[in-house]
Amino acid sequence: MNMMTQFNESEQFDTIRFRTQGKVACITLNRPGCLNAFNQQMRRELHQAIDMVDADDTIRVVVINGEGPCFSAGADLKELTAARHGIEAQILNEYKPFLSRITHSDKIFLAAVQGAAAGIGGALALTCDLMVMAQSACLFQAFAAIALVPDGGASWHLVNQLGYKRAFEVCLEADKLTATECISSGLGNRVVADEELQEYAMAWAGRLADGAPLSQKYLKKLLKQAQGDSLHNVIRQEAQYQQFCFNSRDFQEGVSAFFGKRAAQFSGQ
Repeated sequence: MNMMTQFNESEQFDTIRFRTQGKVACITLNRPGCLNAFNQQMRRELHQAIDMVDADDTIRVVVINGEGPCFSAGADLKELTAARHGIEAQILNEYKPFLSRITHSDKIFLAAVQGAAAGIGGALALTCDLMVMAQSACLFQAFAAIALVPDGGASWHLVNQLGYKRAFEVCLEADKLTATECISSGLGNRVVADEELQEYAMAWAGRLADGAPLSQKYLKKLLKQAQGDSLHNVIRQEAQYQQFCFNSRDFQEGVSAFFGKRAAQFSGQ
């Protein structure tokens, strides 16, 4: 079954495609003629799409992918060179907001990466909660090749996951990290055959969307906090979130389903 054909598609965007099916939304970077490079309109439309996702309580999982052979080549260099001294404002005002929305959203964001995820495209994929990669895919930190430094939070993700020396080497040498290297280092989650990527991502998203929304929301918040907090504080936060989940109808449903040997039907309440 091809899940992609079952999505309801919005026609309000030009540089992305926004589709929904039940509890899953799919945001596709859609400038294949320039390898899905980010221009100002794409940045604006991606932020709008994430706003739509956060405002829709029925959506629980969001898949972000790219149209054509490449996830994203990064920033549109034609637009970037015209920005001159405005690049700092562009990063802070146009990239950081939608990257922060993904980080702080209650939804699960799943990146499905084919081809290269370069520059800010790689930062977007790394910001998502989960990443599945095609066998031939790679993360490409190309900044040093054009005399720039990583942006969009890429340096944070790389140094925290790879350690200083490996992260420095990857960025300094403008290295490509293969799908296998990303999985083994913890930058990604799963690797699949190229031709199976999109169907696999949608099927995984569908399974995740049937999970317990409150548990998933608090788990995301908890692990984000645990990255930079003390054990003492994390245990206290675990206890609070556990109490919230324990008081929920979903917990009662989960227990009932367990003893009834049936699939749980979680409502997020």
